[in-house]
Amino acid sequence: MMTLVLVTLVAGGLGFVLTPRWGVWGYLVAAGLSFAVLVGIKTVGGFNGGSIEESLLLFNGSFAAYLGFTLQVSYRAFALPLLVLGAVAVVRNTCP
Repeated sequence: MMTLVLVTLVAGGLGFVLTPRWGVWGYLVAAGLSFAVLVGIKTVGGFNGGSIEESLLLFNGSFAAYLGFTLQVSYRAFALPLLVLGAVAVVRNTCP
């Protein structure tokens, strides 16, 4: 839960900084960076808080399978940061 709050704050900050200057490209960069941070934190954190070695045992030693699973979980958890990023971008670009 704390990871989601952290990434949501990062997304809000990036939306506040990047979107007014670069528009759509800034929004895409901010979304990509926020997603990369979320995936990185979830990958390093291991499966359910375990070490990476223990996590790889669950996936038969396949880092590609573990990374694919982490990407899928991160993709599903990315709705709130993306919503905050979009709201900040819209408010920032429409209000004078």
